[in-house]
Amino acid sequence: MRVVGATAIASAALVLIDNTVVGWVHSPTYAAPMKEVLAFHAHHSAAVAIAVGLEALNVPLLLLFLTGLHGLVGRRGGAGADWSRLALAAGATLSAVTAFYAVLWDGVVLSAGQLTEPSPVLELAWRMHAAAFAWSMAALGTTFIGAALATHASRLTPPWQRLLGVAGSGLLLAAGTANLAIADGSALLYVGVSGLAAWLVWLTATGVRLVRAQNS
Repeated sequence: MRVVGATAIASAALVLIDNTVVGWVHSPTYAAPMKEVLAFHAHHSAAVAIAVGLEALNVPLLLLFLTGLHGLVGRRGGAGADWSRLALAAGATLSAVTAFYAVLWDGVVLSAGQLTEPSPVLELAWRMHAAAFAWSMAALGTTFIGAALATHASRLTPPWQRLLGVAGSGLLLAAGTANLAIADGSALLYVGVSGLAAWLVWLTATGVRLVRAQNS
């Protein structure tokens, strides 16, 4: 349990650091004019490099957590095994979408470094990057609900975490279905951000609980 709990905490920490780095340098929203997008990426390539590096590191951590969680559920009688399988499959999908999102962000940075004015190719890469981020929310929401219900069925987490999982995953799934609007700069993005915050709370609380259970 200790390793599974530690990976959960580490994954949550990486996502938090990633978002802090992006927020610290005032990354443009998806509704920002393309000139602002170009200027930001031309002058903040290092911040983006850190962000996509952290996202790459989070992929194995998330998959390790979900794989370990599936094993824990199986060893506790199998209650919630179907939900844990759903979480693992959705987590693999999330990892693939995250890779696509990160590669497109790399493309935006590399293109911005060679431009003085926004180009159609830059805008296309930026919009696809935004759409991939929005679509990843649906994958994360599915991962969230599967993991939350699996751990609850196996009595690894208390009831309040199941409620958090249902509410948070609902927000993420709602945002994911609006991926076209979010790619066009809709404020519906913040619905998904609220779900992401719920995921980080759940992931941290689960990690701490698993580590303490091992030590008790």
